Amino acid sequence: MRTLLLIALLIAVSGCTRWALDRHLNSAYQAYDKGNCEAVMLELSQAERYSRSRRYIQPEISLLRGQCLERQNLFVDAAQTYQFIISRYPASEYAYRAQARLQTLSELGHKVTPARLKTTGTSL
Repeated sequence: MRTLLLIALLIAVSGCTRWALDRHLNSAYQAYDKGNCEAVMLELSQAERYSRSRRYIQPEISLLRGQCLERQNLFVDAAQTYQFIISRYPASEYAYRAQARLQTLSELGHKVTPARLKTTGTSL
């Protein structure tokens, strides 16, 4: 009986963590839509605290952070954030989005060192 209670408690706690992560990530997107990058950064920091056991969320958090850095005219920081995504998560869709953002920054005249995606032998 004690084991069942412990398992139920662990399941409940992990569900609450996921809910909090989703809430902070959704709030970050809402703040981004409103153009409030300070709130975005705060919400993303809080989401990162809950996402430590869910590493697959990190590239999404980092991409939104990079986009907000662009809005704040912090282009070098944004480029470094995009390069982090590309180097750390090369097979994710966010790596391709980050590569596109780097190309856009370069085309707009910002000095960025384009990172290269590491492709695997599999085709899409």
